[in-house]
Amino acid sequence: MSQDSKRRLAILGSTGSIGTQALDVVGQHPDLFQVELLTANNSADLLIEQALRYDANAVVICNPDKYSYVEQALQPKGIKVFAGMDSVCDLVGGDNIDMVLTALVGFSGLRPTISAIKARKPIALANKETLVAGGSIVMDLASKMGVPILPVDSEHSAIFQCLMGAGDNLPTKIHLTASGGPFRTWKREDIEKATFKEALHHPQWDMGAKITIDSATMMNKGFEMIEARWLFGMEPSKIEIVVHPQSIIHSMVEFQDGAVIAQMGHPDMREPIQFALGFPRRLSLDNRKLDFAALGSLTFEKPDFEKFPCLSLAFDAIGRGGVIPCAMNAANEAANIAYRQEKIRFYDIPDIIEKCMAKAPVIASPTVDDLIETHQSTYGIAMEMIGK
Repeated sequence: MSQDSKRRLAILGSTGSIGTQALDVVGQHPDLFQVELLTANNSADLLIEQALRYDANAVVICNPDKYSYVEQALQPKGIKVFAGMDSVCDLVGGDNIDMVLTALVGFSGLRPTISAIKARKPIALANKETLVAGGSIVMDLASKMGVPILPVDSEHSAIFQCLMGAGDNLPTKIHLTASGGPFRTWKREDIEKATFKEALHHPQWDMGAKITIDSATMMNKGFEMIEARWLFGMEPSKIEIVVHPQSIIHSMVEFQDGAVIAQMGHPDMREPIQFALGFPRRLSLDNRKLDFAALGSLTFEKPDFEKFPCLSLAFDAIGRGGVIPCAMNAANEAANIAYRQEKIRFYDIPDIIEKCMAKAPVIASPTVDDLIETHQSTYGIAMEMIGK
């Protein structure tokens, strides 16, 4: 980021939790950032409000049924309006964009992320499913194109920050922290009866519904283990998940001499968002600062793989490789939605995922088309199970 020009941003998924917080960061530094492109799936009114407030150059409403509504509101203001995911993939490569923040939910983030990498746009990655489903493809392409992938997840941003200045001193272990979610202290028989509304009461983080349910099942932490494997080149056996209920330490990196470096802060997603958007500069942020005396104590414990079987499924998926992680993700997307719609119970989620993984094809080195086919077919299989 130069001192005399603004970084021009494309924010994919601007109406979601990450997107709205990213715009808050932009609003705190109007001299440093310019919003060029905003995208949303269905939230037309909020997209319109954001485009006007942040003077966007263009927007994409992915639901074509809402295109006319958005166009009538924004075109008279000189803001270009497009519809559909193909438009997102086309526009991220524009000469007017310096960085792409991918904050879409689920597998939908894969195609536009790949399009942006092909256009050599630096990526601020908040869509973990992109690396869960297609980590090898995405990271190989980024390396080939010389494109940096800057992590936005708080844990991966923490790991990235811990590695800054390490030089040739390679880490020997990553300690990936987890809050434990809303059911950390619950008995298994009580979790079995938990409603989706109870699952939405995360003890530390304010997130969207999908990721909050994933946190309750701890599938989100399984996804983050896979994401860390691809971002930092660490074998899963060297990534240890540790439950840290206070969510102050966002992750830690251990080196061969036994030294462990941690990154800390209050749970606030604007911190890792801003670090990625402003990298390599650290910018001021209107946030809550740590008071160590007031914190008192920090505690840690091992995760319970029996209460949260999605963790084991994630390690199994990355161990088997190929399209299995993609199938796991697709089944989880379907089961997550079904749980929020009260069509299934809590432990039906890992059960559906495990059955779908067993049906996934064996493709050792999948292409993007293989991933898309696997996602669509597995999602369909999961929906059939849910419908029965």
